Amino acid sequence: MKAIVQHAYGSADQLRLRDIDPPVPREDEVLVRVRAAGVDPSVWHLMTGRPYFARLNPQIGLRRPAHHVRGWDAAGVVDAVGAGVTSLKPGDEVFGQCNGSFAEYACGKAEQLATKPPSLTFEQAAAFPVSAVTALQALDMDRPRPGRKVLVIGASGGVGTYAVQLAVHYGAEVTGVCGPTGADLVRSLGADDVIDYTREDITDRPVRYDFVLDAAGNRPLSRLRRVLTPRGTAVFVGGEDGGPVLGGTDRWVRGLVLSAFVGQRLRPVIAATRQQDLLTLTELAEAGAIKPVIDRTYPLAEAATAVRHLETGHPQGKLVVTV
Repeated sequence: MKAIVQHAYGSADQLRLRDIDPPVPREDEVLVRVRAAGVDPSVWHLMTGRPYFARLNPQIGLRRPAHHVRGWDAAGVVDAVGAGVTSLKPGDEVFGQCNGSFAEYACGKAEQLATKPPSLTFEQAAAFPVSAVTALQALDMDRPRPGRKVLVIGASGGVGTYAVQLAVHYGAEVTGVCGPTGADLVRSLGADDVIDYTREDITDRPVRYDFVLDAAGNRPLSRLRRVLTPRGTAVFVGGEDGGPVLGGTDRWVRGLVLSAFVGQRLRPVIAATRQQDLLTLTELAEAGAIKPVIDRTYPLAEAATAVRHLETGHPQGKLVVTV
């Protein structure tokens, strides 16, 4: 099969299209014939091996990638199932998490896959798993409701576009933070107001929010606290500007410690793809409450270009690799 392979940590220049043997599903896994794969920051982190402390995990690899095929999100058709899998069968159209989805075939745990929503194409379904699950689990940490004010930082990105739609669906008053090119998109997703971060800081306004999601991963805790109500919740995703060693995880620890001494809750979200969350997203998608926003699609051979776009192009919504 053809796959995007990487044998050393580094930039997208390390990614190569190669012919390799297809994987064999374990007892609890499903072999998926991949039709499309999402591109999200986790691909970049695994490609670069940053933050460095994450390499202590043997599943990631200390000196070189433990798994050589990149990709995480996937949508496709079940080709074979492990001996212990009963929830899926060959021929089922599925979406979810597969390790090494930048390939013609990839394996994923059955508990991290679900039947693809009929109304979505494979490309649209591949744009859901990691980003939409992250948004869902972040908002579930303090579920917004009517009358509450929500601020989504990074509102035009992969996680942010889902977070805006979910918060609107829950009935909250939503303000999105994005660059000038994303403002119309964020408003079209239902946001009541938009802050252009190139023209004003989130602390410039006197408004205080009940819930803040920092999906851009780089706002200091002091700024997040200044825009929170006294009993508000701030949830932060990732830490893209946190440095190569800790990658912003020090902010996670500081937030958790500080939360013990103040009325505000400052929490990281470390999302885990679960079948139940995928089923919840399926219901929301079928009801028209949320939809994927795809900035651009790339053929498998141009996966490295897609990753470079993720790094420098500030895509609106998700990037998708078609297989």
